[in-house]
Amino acid sequence: MIRGITSLDSKQFHLHVFACKKVTIFHLNIKAPGDSPNTDGIHMGRSTGINIIDSKIGTGDDCISLGDGNRDILIQKVACGPGHGISIGSLGKYENEEPVVGVKVVDCNLRNTMNGIRIKTWPASLPGAASNMHFENIYMRNVSNPVIIDQVYCPWNQCKAQIPSKIKISQVSFKNIRGTSQTKEAIKLLCSNEIPCENVEITDIDLAYQGSDGPATSQCTNVNPTILGKQNPPGCTLK
Repeated sequence: MIRGITSLDSKQFHLHVFACKKVTIFHLNIKAPGDSPNTDGIHMGRSTGINIIDSKIGTGDDCISLGDGNRDILIQKVACGPGHGISIGSLGKYENEEPVVGVKVVDCNLRNTMNGIRIKTWPASLPGAASNMHFENIYMRNVSNPVIIDQVYCPWNQCKAQIPSKIKISQVSFKNIRGTSQTKEAIKLLCSNEIPCENVEITDIDLAYQGSDGPATSQCTNVNPTILGKQNPPGCTLK
């Protein structure tokens, strides 16, 4: 168990969990300026049975990021912000990446972040997979891009964006996601046109947008999600 540690102003990752098994991270307090690059709070790779519970993370990059090969991950009662949100990925950039299987993000609070909960894969990627990923009971306040699957992730425009990602995303659920969005498009599911996302479920969403250009909207590309319960914005339209 890792418990009760404060990490302040790390130059890069504050905590890097790699090739670990059965680790519980509890009561961490991670702080870095919102404009500090690559200062991920916790980054995980090729690890199994990792629990991150009851922690506060504010950084200039992802509060928590999961690379390839992670299995059976629990992220619970994490307060994130500032930062880039909680991310699975990016995936598909390197050879011999291992699948991501079994991620639960529950009872978390995100405030003033650049993204909310996100799955991101590179275009023109090598084959791979990410499955059984569930996000539930998430509160967001002033969050840009609250819910996003981005299979055309190319942050520096240095990739072949016209070639689709070969990462297969399946068994994903977003349930009871509520709060306020800083962007009009509150839900954005941009899946691969070669390997569309499968078995995606969106249940009980309430994300308000107060901009002058109208209420919040959602977008789906190459995915036809199951829509259940309350939907604000209205359920995705397939493109």
